[in-house]
Amino acid sequence: MPKAEMGLIGLAVMGQNLALNINDHGYTLAVYNRSKEKTDEFVSGSAKDTHIIPTYSLEELVAQLKSPRRVMLMIKAGRAVDITIDALLLLLDEGDIIIDGGNSHFPDTVRRTQELQEKGILYLGTGISGGEEGARFGPAIMPGGNKQAWPHVKEIYQSIAAQVDGAPCCQWIGEGGAGHYVKMVHNGIEYGDMQLIAEAYQFMHKGLGLDHMKMQQVFREWDEGILNSYLIEITADIMGVKDSDGMPLLEKILDTAGQKGTGTWTAISALEQGIPLTLIGEAVFARCLSALKDSRLNASKIYPNSNNSVFEGDVDEALNALRDALYASKIISYAQGFMLMQQASDEYGWNLDYGNIALTWRGGCIIRSRFLNNIKQAYDKNAQLENLLLDSFFIDAINKSLTGWRETIQKAIGMAIPIPAFSSALSFFDGYRSERTSANLLQAQRDYFGAHTYERVDKPRGEFFHTDWINNK
Repeated sequence: MPKAEMGLIGLAVMGQNLALNINDHGYTLAVYNRSKEKTDEFVSGSAKDTHIIPTYSLEELVAQLKSPRRVMLMIKAGRAVDITIDALLLLLDEGDIIIDGGNSHFPDTVRRTQELQEKGILYLGTGISGGEEGARFGPAIMPGGNKQAWPHVKEIYQSIAAQVDGAPCCQWIGEGGAGHYVKMVHNGIEYGDMQLIAEAYQFMHKGLGLDHMKMQQVFREWDEGILNSYLIEITADIMGVKDSDGMPLLEKILDTAGQKGTGTWTAISALEQGIPLTLIGEAVFARCLSALKDSRLNASKIYPNSNNSVFEGDVDEALNALRDALYASKIISYAQGFMLMQQASDEYGWNLDYGNIALTWRGGCIIRSRFLNNIKQAYDKNAQLENLLLDSFFIDAINKSLTGWRETIQKAIGMAIPIPAFSSALSFFDGYRSERTSANLLQAQRDYFGAHTYERVDKPRGEFFHTDWINNK
């Protein structure tokens, strides 16, 4: 007799923690892992005395499920997902549901949703954020795909998701690849936030000469104010951890950052959509540059830092300016991310609800922060808002932060401290607010060498002109 409301395939840490979370909320779950040992270890360990049912084949897993069968995949993105889907198709019936909870690339989700719909199977591509802790105690969940499947999983997902002000951090995102696309952009913003905080740390440590105890104090204070966020909170924790010799552990960690590809996907999508996602792009490139460790060591010997300037100003004033720079740059990162989602929504016909997305990100996920409430309020006031930078709250925030933002970048450049994310954010802002840019010269150059034509300021938009530049020199 079928017993379980849902089946889960894949018992790595995220899968195990989600299973325990689902169990905690009163749902019976059947689990399967291709390694029998992993399953046995789980059910005899952290899942002992729960209602989690171990199974040792896909056939046994499916047989345990109530109809419509709901099977969630928590496995590595890519070919493994397709292989598992193909195996499940031999066992499932029309109207059953497959859910991909991994970090799949959204075009794969678009394809799978369509292919499975043609076979009578409902498919959900569901972004899940929050890491191991979020999966265990309440993640942010971004479901997309076949909307017919949503009512069958809504209750479970909204119960296990993080809750903020009584609202679940799980809302329907949109059809096709919308769920995984929004999760991808979330991860891109995460790259940007992390890079900005890393640059702030470098400025404090190398530029202002602060020790780790003082930096921990600063990050704690920032977390009490407008910069309140999960990433600021954990950065303060990191500053206080010491190695066995009593030295800060942070300074023992090799300065080469890894990445799993979602930030790169976000930057590539921005290029394809023609959206200037400059800050997130710089955050991805900063990780690429960090990986060139040996080359950087060689370059540091060839080009030693000739700037021996020591900061001699007021440290508290510099920290206040740095806080403002970090806040303003963070706003730019989110503004760019929402610009990208707006363009993708138009391109793919997803009709994304940006207020709901901000609501979903308020808790559980890695980029959760205080000002996501302000983003939701901005879209509640104007669902057709063209850009977050045009909302009254963010206009005021940027204007108040602008002086400190510029001062921080000027100081960093003077002290030879690289701050690509801060700098790109300010350059984007200055470009976005410019009535006239230098692109007129670009168009003249394109017309000169390639006869690409141009529009004129003294003629209606849509009329194009070409000049014989060579014979008019």
